[in-house]
Amino acid sequence: MKKDYIKDIRKKVGHAPIILTFAGGILANKRNEILLQKRSDFNSGGLPGGALEFGETAEEACKREYLEETGLKVAVKSLPGVSTNYIQHYPNGDIAQTVVIEFIVESIEKINVNLSSETLNLKYFSKDNLPKIFNEQHKKFIKNYYSGNFPYYD
Repeated sequence: MKKDYIKDIRKKVGHAPIILTFAGGILANKRNEILLQKRSDFNSGGLPGGALEFGETAEEACKREYLEETGLKVAVKSLPGVSTNYIQHYPNGDIAQTVVIEFIVESIEKINVNLSSETLNLKYFSKDNLPKIFNEQHKKFIKNYYSGNFPYYD
């Protein structure tokens, strides 16, 4: 598996529009509150997850990103959806059509690791008390999760 795939691509294309694939997960506690990450790039909430590295499966990426961003080792339970209809503009000027594969995950164990600098805070939120979410794809996954509308795709 090649590390820093996006950095390698961006060295070649700069901020030009590209297509990127991401994987993440929805983790709910016993009160059906979902874990959200306050992201350092957008200074707002989102579901933990990140870009696939070259040669990595979506499931592997979800598990790796969860560990890096939350310190939690997770298992994938199901696939509630895929979103492909979104153009993300990043604060650094990068532009990408983001393909997001979202899983429902369960926590296996907490691992004491230094969290990624991408994580400012982690907190569980109820559907009626959500913070500002950084993009429409994550908003739709959260809405569809709480309404039971899955599998979901766009």
